[in-house]
Amino acid sequence: MVIIVESGADEQIVEDLIGKVRSLGFKPHPIYGVEKTVIAVVGEKTQDKVEVLQTMPGVQQIIPILKPYKLVGREVKTESSVIEIADGLEIGGERFIVMAGPCAVESYDQFAEIAQYVKEAGGHVLRGGIFKPRTSPHEFQGLREEGVPIARAVKEETGLPFVTEVVDVRDIEMLHEVADIYQVGARNMQNFALLTELGKVDRPVMLKRAMSATVEDLLQAAEYVVVEGNDDVILCERGIRTFETATRNTLDISAVIALKRFSHLPVVVDPSHSSGHDWMVPSLCKAAVAAGADGLLVETHRRPQEAMVDGYQSLTPPVFEELMGELPAFCEAAGRVL
Repeated sequence: MVIIVESGADEQIVEDLIGKVRSLGFKPHPIYGVEKTVIAVVGEKTQDKVEVLQTMPGVQQIIPILKPYKLVGREVKTESSVIEIADGLEIGGERFIVMAGPCAVESYDQFAEIAQYVKEAGGHVLRGGIFKPRTSPHEFQGLREEGVPIARAVKEETGLPFVTEVVDVRDIEMLHEVADIYQVGARNMQNFALLTELGKVDRPVMLKRAMSATVEDLLQAAEYVVVEGNDDVILCERGIRTFETATRNTLDISAVIALKRFSHLPVVVDPSHSSGHDWMVPSLCKAAVAAGADGLLVETHRRPQEAMVDGYQSLTPPVFEELMGELPAFCEAAGRVL
């Protein structure tokens, strides 16, 4: 349920409400909006407990939440969440964010070279996989621990925030020194132990939709993170598995629209994994802007033909730079800025 606090209620009244919620055995999640303050209340409610809360000073209204996801939905927070990625850089607001880089960090020279042209082209966040879970155990699994100092050095040189995938609870602490955003891959979307632990960190979490997951599945997975106290979750549509064989996956552009309607969390699109073809990526990027996404997660590589992972869906530097030159007009038409 959600407690809507009366306009003008002072800080002490809100604190008293939160204290009463706790004393009744609930878990409170206060949300301080621009227009109003609400307290999301998680736990098994009874009529007598609800009646106690209704008599508390400052309570305007108590509304039950009927959806299975309680904290990430618009019923709790009507305003769109804006998440700080780094000093002066936010996602979910007016600015459209482009995260770009190779699928995998292969070496210092490779990563530094790509990071430089991503920055020069106007990219906001550097992406790169240090741990790379693959379908086959015989394929390249990433540099793993050896990739951490490489990513840290390149991040420091460029000044770009860094997003990378975490695949195991044991790796959270190792990546904490370098990751500005923890990415949860599609295969781990319902790894509830991992999601629970990421709910306790002080960094944004980007949660990718699993290949056969519904929009509701994705939102309930996000709930696992938020219920632990980490409200900074970014949702990522990366394509779902269908009967279509012309693409690697099928970009569900309608999911962007649905997620923005049902949830207050920012939404990004991964056109690279959605299509699996570099020549499709620029058009899908523009479609993502038009659909109302808050950002992109794009793969790019200096020499895609030599890439150890997913080279066929990675943009070359000239194509990436061309895309970054075209996006501002699309962003302006959508009421955003790049």
